[in-house]
Amino acid sequence: MSNNDLADALLQACQQRDIMLATAESCTGGMIIAALTDIAGSSTVVDRGFITYSNEAKTEMLGVSAATLEAHGAVSRETAIEMAQGALTRSRAGLTLAVTGIAGPGGGSTEKPVGLVWFGVALTGRPVVSECQLFADKGRNFIRQQTVRHALELGLRALAADQAAGAGP
Repeated sequence: MSNNDLADALLQACQQRDIMLATAESCTGGMIIAALTDIAGSSTVVDRGFITYSNEAKTEMLGVSAATLEAHGAVSRETAIEMAQGALTRSRAGLTLAVTGIAGPGGGSTEKPVGLVWFGVALTGRPVVSECQLFADKGRNFIRQQTVRHALELGLRALAADQAAGAGP
């Protein structure tokens, strides 16, 4: 499935559930929200996208704790969770997708190599889910495209799991 197909499927799933969607993006710089809003009719589901590339933006726009950033760094499970939760609290969305990672070519380290991305998915009434992926270092665009793909897949998975748990249509 292409990223466009995944974005369309996620929009349809949100529409069926009658919930809005928001994103909190760092390493993708708005590519997830762009993939969603490239589709005609997305305005019925998409509420907003937070592009929080700097730590200051993460704190100011999403409420990510300065202590979290200091202790764990911008690219961490804790930051991804706080980004997803912050987007949920600061929007009309019932589902939020958050990403923070190292797209390269520089910026990586032994502990946090280029291609490392943390994801956060928040769904109203559910605990925030986080996941880490280490994408092959095949260039900045590859890592960013894979991040978009994985975030859309996680959104679809979260809605399917919530529906399976009996939370609605």
